[in-house]
Amino acid sequence: MLYQIASFLLDIAAGLLGGACLLRLYMQHQRVPFGNPVGRFVFALTDWLVLPLRKVLPAVGRWDTASLVGVYLIELAQFLILWLLMGRVVGLALLPALALFGVLRLVVSGLTGLVIVYAILSWVRADSPLGDVIDRLCAPLLRPFRRVIPLVGGIDLSPLALLVLLQVAAIVLGYIQAAVLR
Repeated sequence: MLYQIASFLLDIAAGLLGGACLLRLYMQHQRVPFGNPVGRFVFALTDWLVLPLRKVLPAVGRWDTASLVGVYLIELAQFLILWLLMGRVVGLALLPALALFGVLRLVVSGLTGLVIVYAILSWVRADSPLGDVIDRLCAPLLRPFRRVIPLVGGIDLSPLALLVLLQVAAIVLGYIQAAVLR
């Protein structure tokens, strides 16, 4: 029971902090300004980790490697703590692979959440700073689907297609993780 509670709390903390690092990485890549409430929230959650890493890790093109390494370190710390709590049942050498799969799962679930929020905001037509940021982040992801999928009765089905693809990616990722960890 204690392990499940610790695992749940660590998963929430790592998901929040790691997701913020990934959002920071993606917002910088898409050149979304950080002067909005979302950007300030992301900075508040990630500056403590990303700024020291940035002194050591330079950006590669438009990719902020400090944010990427930051999310990996968060996932690695989560699995290390769980490994210590578990009584070291799983080999220590598997923790870097588990952390990598954790980052990939976080990417898929973060994109899924982003697209769901985008779809909901598109239904209510909320003109807010959040709506603009979400639109700017989702537009590049939805563009390839919009080229192929026409509007059906005036309704854009591209978010649904992207959500299906993300769910397939999550299933494939789970099978790859199970195969690698055997």
